[in-house]
Formats: sequence, C-alpha cells, structure tokens
Amino acid sequence: TIFGDPDFRRGVLNSVLIAGVTTVAALILGGLAAYPLARLRFRGRTFLMTGILALAFFPTGAILAPLFVEVRDLQILNSYLAVILVDTVFALPLTVWILTAFFRQLPPDLEDAAKVDGATTLQAFRMVIVPLAAPGVVTAGILSFIFAWNEFLFANTFLFDPAHWPVTVVIPNFATQHTI
Repeated sequence: TIFGDPDFRRGVLNSVLIAGVTTVAALILGGLAAYPLARLRFRGRTFLMTGILALAFFPTGAILAPLFVEVRDLQILNSYLAVILVDTVFALPLTVWILTAFFRQLPPDLEDAAKVDGATTLQAFRMVIVPLAAPGVVTAGILSFIFAWNEFLFANTFLFDPAHWPVTVVIPNFATQHTI
C-alpha cells in the first residue's frame, strides 16, 4: 500500500536525487581535499585534520536559524540545491577524514611512476590513486549517502513544497490527527 502512494514514491525519488548528488559532491570535494592532506607535510596539518573531525560532531540544530537566513538570502529556499549544499557541507568532514586515511596507505611510488610516464598530479590522482583507493571511496560514498538519505532537519526546514520533500519528511506526514 505504501508503495502505491504517489507522495511516497515521489519522496523516494527526491531522496535518491538529494542523497545521490550530495554523495557525488562530497566524494569529489572530499577527494580533492583529502589527497593533499594525505600527501603533503605542512605545519598545522594535524590541527587542520582535528578541526575537520571536530566539524563532523557539530550539532546541526545549533546553526539551523543562521543557515535558514543564509539559504533565504541566497534565494535557494524551497529548492533541492539548498538541502544538497547543506548536506554536502555536513558530509564533507567524515568524507575527508576517511579518504585521507586511505590515501595515506598508498605508496607514493605509484604516483611518482605515473608522473615519470608523463601524467600530471591530477591525472595521477584520478587514474592511479582513486582506483587503488576504491574501497575507501566506496566506504566514504556509502556513509555520505546514508547521512544524506536519513537527514530530516534541513529538508523539513528548507523545503516547503511537498513535491520536493524527501521520504524522511513524507513519512511523518502519514500520521495525522485522524489517520495513521
């Protein structure tokens, strides 16, 4: 019965869209941030990594009102973009942390060999490092997808039109005062 409900089916599609785009964005941005953090040695790197991890534990409810004002000022309220941007920002710390750990495990000789063969740093990253770190990329992707799929607070706050609601917002609306 639940899958026959058009609101539920639309909510599932919206959830797939939001979680899918969030996952892809988090993996791309997180990979581009994690690679230099894993390979380069610079002063303050440990402090930066600790700060990134601390952001993952930041309570989302504490900044909901300022985020609402920012989304309103950007004029993206009641759009998928609002939820995708905020979900991506909150998925990035864990993605960066996981990918940094996986990129560190790979020997730098592999990318050096690719550079000797004429690859740029970005080509070596894309064609050598990312395929070899596939288990880490998949792990980070799964966790980002689950986070974005289960997210309720931002979707409920930034999306007013029921046509844009993900399944996490649609399901509570099945229980009303008169029906369940």
